Amino acid sequence: MKQNAKALYGRFEKTVWGVAETPLPLWKERAQRGLRTVFILTRDLVGGQLTLRAMSLVYTTLLSIVPLLALSFSVLKAFGVYNQIEPMLLKFVEPLGEKGDEIVHQISIFIEKMNVGVLGALGLTLLLYTAISLMQKIEESLNFIWHIPHPRPLADRFSRYLSVLLVGPILVFSALGITASVMNIETVRDLMEINILGQAMQAISRLTPYFLVTVAFTFIYLFIPNSRVRVVPALIGGVAGGFAWQTAGWVFAVFIASSNKYAAIYSSLAILILFMIWLYLSWLILLFGASVAFYAQHPEYLYARSGEPRLSNRMRERLALSVMSLVSGRFLAGEPMPSLAEFTRLLGVPMHSLQIVLVALEGNRFLAQSSDEPPRFLPSRDPSLILVTQVLETVRAAGEEQFLSPGSLPAPPPVDELLNQIQQAVESSVSNMTMRDLALQISGRALHEPVFPKDS
Repeated sequence: MKQNAKALYGRFEKTVWGVAETPLPLWKERAQRGLRTVFILTRDLVGGQLTLRAMSLVYTTLLSIVPLLALSFSVLKAFGVYNQIEPMLLKFVEPLGEKGDEIVHQISIFIEKMNVGVLGALGLTLLLYTAISLMQKIEESLNFIWHIPHPRPLADRFSRYLSVLLVGPILVFSALGITASVMNIETVRDLMEINILGQAMQAISRLTPYFLVTVAFTFIYLFIPNSRVRVVPALIGGVAGGFAWQTAGWVFAVFIASSNKYAAIYSSLAILILFMIWLYLSWLILLFGASVAFYAQHPEYLYARSGEPRLSNRMRERLALSVMSLVSGRFLAGEPMPSLAEFTRLLGVPMHSLQIVLVALEGNRFLAQSSDEPPRFLPSRDPSLILVTQVLETVRAAGEEQFLSPGSLPAPPPVDELLNQIQQAVESSVSNMTMRDLALQISGRALHEPVFPKDS
């Protein structure tokens, strides 16, 4: 049995992660990528990082929900549509059943009793900070999924957060109001009386919650991460997240309706506990959809081992020469310079691994970033002044510390002599070859095609 199971697992691993000797048909390639995505998403959920960040968002939500809704309430009150907040909250906590109605009622009481006018400057500042902290926590979680180490500048974050908190509710309720007005038009009601059209409208009304949640998730995936997210991957993540959220709501509602043990065990705290569980599931589904969008845009991250991939020395050398030849070739041809996202797509290397090499090349002033958005990479000096041996030495020494370097590591004299011979052999083999020479040698090939093989 163990041998059969091991053989079956080996066949599965070869099918999913194996490198084909010949190009696969399009449908097989997409099926293989789909299996890899499912495997990686399952591993990410089991790994615990998404669950930890979902729990962190639950805690921040409990602290900021009243100030957040109070801020939206004050904005909507000026437009005379503040009465729509409670129906929207009821829709969100619908899986909780009657307990959700009680939660919404208590939150509405808190909002009505909160008087922003008597808070003062300090109180108003704390109110805004508490509301904005949730948006900041969401961005940090999505940046983690998208492997982005740095957040946006403070001014950019503040303007984006305020636009979401102040303009977002107006747009949402305006869209709902327009939809309700259209449905009340006499012509539309007459059309709904027709059998076929009426059934079609009923089907559309059932699908509307899925559509609204999908649009909301897609907007978050496009707008919040500090990265340029393409529309199609964001839409794929929005569809996956929206479907999962609606399905989880239905399952959770069935669970609540068929279980009365929580009230017997936790008494009056049962409502809060169930509300926190539903918040946790909602945030986890949001992060799950973000992961789907990320892997749809960056399939190069679909590798078997967990954690960030670490490049070997020869892979760093290969990647550094590929990067420099690509940049030098475009510079000499007068073509647009590549961005980080374009490097990732053309070379098929995860962003984190690519940045290690780019930082080393920038640190030795072989590359420089432009002020464009997103930044473009260009040679910081004439490619004819950059030796191939200099590039190789740069990536070999990347990451070395002063207290732990070849000079501080004692070695027997024969070892030093051998290493010197190897270095001299490398230098003599490429002599004074520059990046300009290397770029001109490969100018006959298409520089816009991936340097690495597709499945490497």
